[in-house]
Amino acid sequence: MEILHYLATFPYFTLTFIFQMFYIFPICSCIATSFVFGDSLVDAGNNNFLFTLSKADSPPYGIDFKPSHGQPTGRFTNGRTISDIVGQALGTNSFPPPYLAPNVESNATHSGINYASGASGILDATGTVFIGRVPLREQINNFEESRRYIVNAMGEKNAKRFLTKAMFSVTIGSNDVINYFQPSIPFLSYEKVSPTTFQDFLVSNLTMNLQRLHGLGARKFVVVGVGPLGCIPFIRAIKLISGGKCSVEVNTLIRSYNKRLKAELNRLNKDMGPKAIFLYANSYDVFRDIILNYKQHGFENGDAPCCGGYFPPFVCYKGKNANTSSVMCENRGKYVFWDAYHPTEAANVIVAKKFLNGDPSVISPINIRELHHYGSIE
Repeated sequence: MEILHYLATFPYFTLTFIFQMFYIFPICSCIATSFVFGDSLVDAGNNNFLFTLSKADSPPYGIDFKPSHGQPTGRFTNGRTISDIVGQALGTNSFPPPYLAPNVESNATHSGINYASGASGILDATGTVFIGRVPLREQINNFEESRRYIVNAMGEKNAKRFLTKAMFSVTIGSNDVINYFQPSIPFLSYEKVSPTTFQDFLVSNLTMNLQRLHGLGARKFVVVGVGPLGCIPFIRAIKLISGGKCSVEVNTLIRSYNKRLKAELNRLNKDMGPKAIFLYANSYDVFRDIILNYKQHGFENGDAPCCGGYFPPFVCYKGKNANTSSVMCENRGKYVFWDAYHPTEAANVIVAKKFLNGDPSVISPINIRELHHYGSIE
């Protein structure tokens, strides 16, 4: 009865699309192969191999990441990212390794590969202040190289079928928005356009990159919207916003961008379905609910970063002693924010579960677990 209630709220074309999927796609109980694209929210260590100011390769980053026994891996949080948690829930035995790490090519035909890069954006110019980073366009260039390996390993026909079963997740856009709002940096800032023009430019560029992935064989997409950045400690600090409040200006732009993005993904589903599917993951509402109702979610602090503090340079690090280390909270599982930009593993777990099992208000037209149950999409 519950699924009938959900279906009754869907637009006609979405209903048609879902029924076509049930009819056409074979049910699958396969292990997930994931190709992960994005920024520091899902970077698994690519920036460790770059000359960049955006790194998470020193303690206490990774302090709760069990596979590394608490040593930093390049993940910009204390433990697992959302893509890590989703992969584990779908049965993956190992996390997709960072593309830039040595000798990872063979993972392309098993667990997948992570191409995400901290400080990167949809736009090539995003993150220039951090020097090294891999923009989305270059991440897809890297996937092209992985695809060549897959074709060489199993042949073109089998490679195409293999890719139709894989999940392609794209979590990007946050740094583009942050760069748009943060104070101008001489010689490194691009000209500021109107909010509407900026949003349209982001959506058109992201769409172009999604279509490019589709042309390379991707069929099962999870596209994550931008979260409520107006509430993160960094934005509240540069906007001089007191605790418990968020930047209305920043969040208004993000809601508008997400609305445009969702509409574009609906269009792609209508034009390309049922031979491809684009899921929209509503990270904005999920994170906003966690921040507003943090006590109901088991947190004690939905406002301050666990590590690094509120003020520039917002660095979370561990020195030789307490005098040379940034302040870190005692109970990391009770904080929503790990540092000034990123959520804790505890917050990531809540979001991942919503994406895996959520209703259409969280992820649509179906959730990730339902997407995983289908076999190849050809």
